[in-house]
Amino acid sequence: MAKINRGLVRRVWELTRAYWFSEEKWLARGLLTVIVTLNLAHVYILVLLTEWYNTFYNIIQSYEKDKFFGSLGEFSVLATANIIVVVYQIYLRQMLEIKWRRWMTERYLGAWLDDRKYYRMQLFDKRTDNPDQRISEDLRLFASSTLGLSLGLLKSVVTLGSFVFILWRLSGAFNLPLGAYTLSIPGYLVWFALGYAIVGTWLTHKIGKPLIGLNFDQQRYEADFRFSLVRLRENVESVAFYRGEEQEHAGFARRFSRVIANFRQLMQRQKQLTWFTAGYAQFAIIFPFLVAAPRYFSGEIKLGGLMQISSAFGRVQDALSFFVESYTQLAEWRAVVNRLVGFIENMEAVSEAAAALEEGIRVERVNDSVFSVRDLEIFLPDGERLLMPVNLELKAGDTLLIAGPSGAGKSTLLRAFAGLWPFGSGSVRIPRGDKTMFVPQKAYLPLGTLRETLLYPDGNGADDKEIKEIMSLVRLEWLADHLDRLEDWAHVLSLGEQQRIAFARVLLTKPQWLFLDEATSALDEATEKMLYKLLRDRLKDAAIISVGHRSTLNACHNIKLTLEGSEGKWRLLK
Repeated sequence: MAKINRGLVRRVWELTRAYWFSEEKWLARGLLTVIVTLNLAHVYILVLLTEWYNTFYNIIQSYEKDKFFGSLGEFSVLATANIIVVVYQIYLRQMLEIKWRRWMTERYLGAWLDDRKYYRMQLFDKRTDNPDQRISEDLRLFASSTLGLSLGLLKSVVTLGSFVFILWRLSGAFNLPLGAYTLSIPGYLVWFALGYAIVGTWLTHKIGKPLIGLNFDQQRYEADFRFSLVRLRENVESVAFYRGEEQEHAGFARRFSRVIANFRQLMQRQKQLTWFTAGYAQFAIIFPFLVAAPRYFSGEIKLGGLMQISSAFGRVQDALSFFVESYTQLAEWRAVVNRLVGFIENMEAVSEAAAALEEGIRVERVNDSVFSVRDLEIFLPDGERLLMPVNLELKAGDTLLIAGPSGAGKSTLLRAFAGLWPFGSGSVRIPRGDKTMFVPQKAYLPLGTLRETLLYPDGNGADDKEIKEIMSLVRLEWLADHLDRLEDWAHVLSLGEQQRIAFARVLLTKPQWLFLDEATSALDEATEKMLYKLLRDRLKDAAIISVGHRSTLNACHNIKLTLEGSEGKWRLLK
């Protein structure tokens, strides 16, 4: 357990340290310095207000009317200063929070997208649920809670140091008769406050500890439920065709039931904690009056002194009760830290697993004019062999069709060519400097304008004339006047139209090596033939490697690789 805790502390330090030593460190440190200064100023104003309580209530007790309004004027100055400090303290803290969150979001997005970790986590890691939530929600909560809790702790420490001397000075000695002897306890109010806070903190931890795990699970269940709703929105037509509303509803209800069940446990535990913390806070109001009453009624202190004791005791008690009052937020923060630490560790584990397989399938850029596959053997993640060693060589202008029964490994072979599939051995060699392009069966259409969709991902700078010409060639001329229209094009266009968008993208990109995975499956045979002819006419020197089932594709290719699906055997026909 000690090792785990030390590891967690180290990870938390790494989470926070990165920003404060980044390229924005001086701006971040400057903002933090101003915020800390405002926190100290706020504590100082509270000290002055506590002194003001003594003076003001003594004036009231003595009926000193001539000093009454002057004392109210002093309060007005202190109150105005306090308001200004509090407003800018919150404003600047939020400014620092959003800057920190922006920096972390860019960093984590980069790490997630780098080296295709977002894809490899699907292969190697089944523990990371909803990475989108880790980046969008958990980073926000981490920045907000870390600043809030850290500054709150700092303020509590400074407040304790400032007011404990005032409380000690006001306490006097508490004389406790012990038979023939009398035990004198100096500064007894300080010891009462300390004891009250220690007992309260211990009980709070005992009652609230389960909140850490419950908050962790709640965030996961909420994200799972939200993701299922988004998934339906992305597949509305398929669900509608299947009339799958009832099953979708059952799935939503099942996931939401986990949200509700966990939340009920949170409610129960929060209720227990609130019973205690609310009672603790209420009793803390009268506690200083109870312990200071003997000195007041004996005439040792005046009303002003009693009110100052109450104020100082309250400040000391608040400082000592930081853990009690912040326990719920601490539990949520710990859950967020666990999720972020897990996310980072899983990304690192994925990188290590991928590195361990680097000696498996190697995709290399070489100084050659041919695309070659040498002793390429493919396995499933469980170690079962999917494809016996393949040797293949293609030159510019060649066209290869990869065919075979479903499950034989056609798309997996294409993934190996792209460097996405690490399970296996052998090498794939691609001419250095040549542009390659892989087109999946379901064309990806990013959110944005039609122009951005057509030029995805590189944005090759094609002008409107060229774009419109290509759109006409792939029979999408009706969209030519909507290049700057912002839509969710994946829902606006049919699957066939989306595949034609993908071919338009190919013609605009002009790759030397083109890989198509069932890229015409949603098109009729005549359109398929027309598109392949377009590729041959406009990309004369490009090599085309296609995965497909249709026999009509045979006429569009001069080489055929047939995967037999039995013990990983294959045949190559030219």
